[in-house]
Amino acid sequence: MDLRTPLDAALSTKKEYILALKEMGLRTIEDLLLYFPRAYEDLSQFKKLHEAKEGETVTMKGYLHGIKRVPTKNRKMTLIKATFYDDFGSTCEATWFNQPHLLRTLPMDTPVVVAGKVKYSYGKYTLQSPVVETEKQAQVHTGGLIPVYPQHEIITTKWLREKIHPFMYLTKDIEDILPEDILESEDLMPKGNAIKELHFPTSHKALEDAQKRMAYEELFLVQLNAVKSKKEWKSSRENEDKFSGIKMDVDFVKNFFSTLPFEPTGAQKVAIYEIMQDMEKPFPMIRLLEGDVGSGKTVVAATALLHAVLNGYQAVIMAPTEVLARQHMISMSKFIGEFEAKFPTEKPINIQLLVGSLTPKEKKSVHDGLKNGQVDIAVGTHALVQEAVGFHNLGLAIVDEQHRFGVKQREVLMKHGTPHVLTMTATPIPRTLALVAYGDQDLSVLHEMPPGRQPIETKIVPPEHRTTVYRFVEGKIREGQQVYVICSLVDDSDVLELKSVKKEHERLCEVFPEFKVGLLHGRMKAQEKEGVMAAFKNKEIDILVSTSVIEVGIDVPNATIMLIEDADRFGLSQLHQFRGRVGRGDKKSYCFLYTTSNGQTTFTRLKAMTDFTDGFKLAEIDLQLRGPGEVYGVRQSGIPELQFASLTNGVLVSRVRKAAEHLVENSPTLDKFPRLKGMLVKIRTKLDKA
Repeated sequence: MDLRTPLDAALSTKKEYILALKEMGLRTIEDLLLYFPRAYEDLSQFKKLHEAKEGETVTMKGYLHGIKRVPTKNRKMTLIKATFYDDFGSTCEATWFNQPHLLRTLPMDTPVVVAGKVKYSYGKYTLQSPVVETEKQAQVHTGGLIPVYPQHEIITTKWLREKIHPFMYLTKDIEDILPEDILESEDLMPKGNAIKELHFPTSHKALEDAQKRMAYEELFLVQLNAVKSKKEWKSSRENEDKFSGIKMDVDFVKNFFSTLPFEPTGAQKVAIYEIMQDMEKPFPMIRLLEGDVGSGKTVVAATALLHAVLNGYQAVIMAPTEVLARQHMISMSKFIGEFEAKFPTEKPINIQLLVGSLTPKEKKSVHDGLKNGQVDIAVGTHALVQEAVGFHNLGLAIVDEQHRFGVKQREVLMKHGTPHVLTMTATPIPRTLALVAYGDQDLSVLHEMPPGRQPIETKIVPPEHRTTVYRFVEGKIREGQQVYVICSLVDDSDVLELKSVKKEHERLCEVFPEFKVGLLHGRMKAQEKEGVMAAFKNKEIDILVSTSVIEVGIDVPNATIMLIEDADRFGLSQLHQFRGRVGRGDKKSYCFLYTTSNGQTTFTRLKAMTDFTDGFKLAEIDLQLRGPGEVYGVRQSGIPELQFASLTNGVLVSRVRKAAEHLVENSPTLDKFPRLKGMLVKIRTKLDKA
């Protein structure tokens, strides 16, 4: 047998088990060996029976005697009993429920190792459903760090241990994909050894070393893919004479800043410099602009757009929704209009909107203008990267509020001369995580807030103070201000005692009968959602009851109050995103966090919202409390699911990044490392299907 042997040929088991393994994605011996435990039970310390304590799970050596089936009142239940005794004269009763096969399979009066929980009742000790194993040189189920596997229907962790153990000799055939110099410099054990230790650890230290080895490989593959993607993107213009880079123009920046009604922050100036420095190079920029809600990303984007257009190129800015695209259209038109009023251009800058709701005639007009070069800037949704769209000379594409700009969308842009690409996100991600989630992009961070923006007063509201808040809200609405109400569920749940957006909408219509209460949730059609958000922006709705779809939303300066129901259900980063929907005008704004939980952990998390206004600080706290998968949502953030690596280990992430960059620098095509190259192809195929 070898690693490629199919499991139906390698295992002696029923067909239903083979089918269950296939459902788990396990088809070969290699698949089985790469199915790792989720945890370990420490049964390494042997105890004597007389030393065992009530409720303790213990591992003991001894013998079983006198096994029998005991009648029960419930005919459907089988009770098996045996006496366990050790070499020190201690005895206790061992019991098993609904396992009649034990009558013929348990070894009697021969040395065994048992592991189970000790219970004391009716004046005697019992072992409840202990695992029993014949004493031998290598224990599988007892006497060490015992692997606990993710289970699936009929596939139990014990069954997996029994089936995996006989194939341990094949771990020596598992090839290392990491280069030898990395294994040596990082003091990493060979992969085969690591896999063997992960399944059946010989010691705590060996298990830690194995986990360290696999963690490094996980991070290395992620970073290698990112570094190589970045290298490929930057070399994608090699055969093009058309694009030679856009020279940095300091005078233009000074002129543009002079038309703004405020002084840009230091962070905005640094970001603009980094972007213009990238645009000066002959290869395309791929940069992420990360900034907290209200940190001024739009000004940075406007500077980059104008810079490209004034140098003879077209530019686009994409948003995830029509409402947000229209909002960008208003902002960009204003910035560009004020610049042209003070510094007239040879011909007026033509800025057009391209979204799904335009008529076919309107779309064709924009398409024609983009192809013949009459349109300088297009603002829109993903309508901008449809097959029908062409460009005369596209130099810059900006993507707003997209957690991950897809490879396929980049391929579309490459058909139009491989423009510079700037992606923007308002999700604060600590730099260590950004290196992993957005490793194929350079990073600019807006860590300052523009002066004059009022802090949002945030309060935790216990149930008994709800009415007081409602009276406060009523007063603000009468003054002409608007309110968001956020709920975590769309419909009522029989399991979770949480407020649903539909039920809350009905209730608030009764609480505030004089006011217009709107409803917004993810199950609504796109056109319905756009209509509700537009109505709220136009002050046709006083209170908007919404699910988290409002997180990436519109700029409504008149919305000054945010009520968040069941706030403990959301992470700090998401709560901060919600809160950023208010405080966008000149009026004082408020955020009220409702919770019925009185747990200390809940209070600690929500208290951070009242103590800190910095999204990056809150992201760090959230990361420590809940981990990256919970904080950011693996799928939407681009942060990979890693079984062994900790993304909070900034030192390791940076070290792995440098190693990946060094390898790609020395072998851009990875031809010197065929196994790594093959693994990268598998990873990219998997990502394309996701």
